[in-house]
Amino acid sequence: MMFAVAMTFIDQTIVSIAVPDIVSELGLSASGMQWVVNAYLLSLAAFFAVGGRLADLWGPRRVVVAGTLIFVVSSAMCGCVPDGDYALTWLVAFRATQGLGAALLFPAALAVVVAVFPIERRGRALALFFGLTGALTAVGPLLGGWLTTWTWRAIFWVNVPVAVVALILTALAHISDRRRDEPLDVKGAVLIAVGMGTSVLGFQQAAAWGWDSAATWACIVGGLAVLYVFCRYELRTRHPLINLSVFRDRAFTVDSLVLFFAMLAFVPVFFFASVYAQVSLSASANQAALYLLYFFVGFAIASQWGGRILDKRGARPTLKIGCVVGAVGFALWAGKLTDLSMHDQWPYVALAGAGIGFILAPASTDAVNRAIDASYGEVTGITQTVRNYAASIGLAVFGTVLTHTMTDNVVDTLQKRGVPPDQVDSVAGDVTQSITGQADARTPTGDGPVATTMRDAMSSIRMDFAEANQWVFYGMAVALGIGYLCALRHPGGQAAGAEETPTQSPVHH
Repeated sequence: MMFAVAMTFIDQTIVSIAVPDIVSELGLSASGMQWVVNAYLLSLAAFFAVGGRLADLWGPRRVVVAGTLIFVVSSAMCGCVPDGDYALTWLVAFRATQGLGAALLFPAALAVVVAVFPIERRGRALALFFGLTGALTAVGPLLGGWLTTWTWRAIFWVNVPVAVVALILTALAHISDRRRDEPLDVKGAVLIAVGMGTSVLGFQQAAAWGWDSAATWACIVGGLAVLYVFCRYELRTRHPLINLSVFRDRAFTVDSLVLFFAMLAFVPVFFFASVYAQVSLSASANQAALYLLYFFVGFAIASQWGGRILDKRGARPTLKIGCVVGAVGFALWAGKLTDLSMHDQWPYVALAGAGIGFILAPASTDAVNRAIDASYGEVTGITQTVRNYAASIGLAVFGTVLTHTMTDNVVDTLQKRGVPPDQVDSVAGDVTQSITGQADARTPTGDGPVATTMRDAMSSIRMDFAEANQWVFYGMAVALGIGYLCALRHPGGQAAGAEETPTQSPVHH
């Protein structure tokens, strides 16, 4: 099951490294490329609860196989995207179906792990499972950097042999398929998918539509309203998609809130840091991957340390430490972005990674242990939905901040260099949309005055991009600061009834 889920977590981060090459070859805009990254996360968030429920109703083995097949076929199709007008639509569509496959696969795999381990070994197995899924996101940038030197399409094709091995191992494991004879909450599934999709669309398109646009707020408010209706409906229905009664436990609610604010930074940081490295630092894909490796050194060390603290003292200390360390790390990292030196930044990159490492596995494990009246599958469905929805919102909001700030910075730079006022806004907008595809050698061509000015201004524009990214990384620091305020509300201690939970779980009967 670990092998099966490996590719789904690698895929959360592997695309970030290849962004400049994809943008350059297919001619995508910056906002379009964010949708290629975001479509996967949003689909994962929208359908995760459905995946967990289907694992209960149809049996985990069937859902693991179905999820793996959907995922790998979608991966292969992403690698075969044609050049031309339909490239963006093609990529976004198959990234979304990739997310659907992952949403089916992960909760079903977790249900298998829970079912095959006896009660006394189940906690350690779950801790390893959650820890591995967090650590696997580290493989994405490194693997992406290596594969991109051949072709960026390989970042999708690499999933094919992994999926074949996963299917063979699943067949050899002889997993039993226990099913529950209950209906699927189709209305709930539609409501959560529409609510999440619409609200993230509003955040994402704010860069293009503007924050003063009625369409922007119609999507955001409308999507949140649909999610409110979803919650009301789930509380009334007999067989809900998500058992919301677990939020009556204050510790579970705090764990979910801290996870939400941590994930606003965790997945988006790969996209923004890798593009920053390749644009502002003129780094290659491999160098950008090594830049992100500092983050995961801190993450890996803190995850192990946080796990030991969780066992001895509960989740509250790790959540508080993680939020403080992460907020300080991201803030110091942001302050160093304009130095344009990878060497000066690595201690703060590692510190930011350590903050996230202290949070993710302990919060996820504590949330599962608090689920006295619900199955592991249902609770993991909630926490993973929260995590992926937060990552989608983080990408959308920080992408909007970056676009607006970068455009303002480039306008100032071009005005100082004498670009005519009637041209400066359109030129700045074009630069902002294309900058994620510009490496050091890709400068504007042509003999006109604007093209000449642009060539002369490229070093200034790289600094403009670094300054725009500072706002994004300070935003991540603020998110973790809010997470700390939430962590203060955690009641502390070990989860009462954690040992008894599995025997009460309907997944296993």
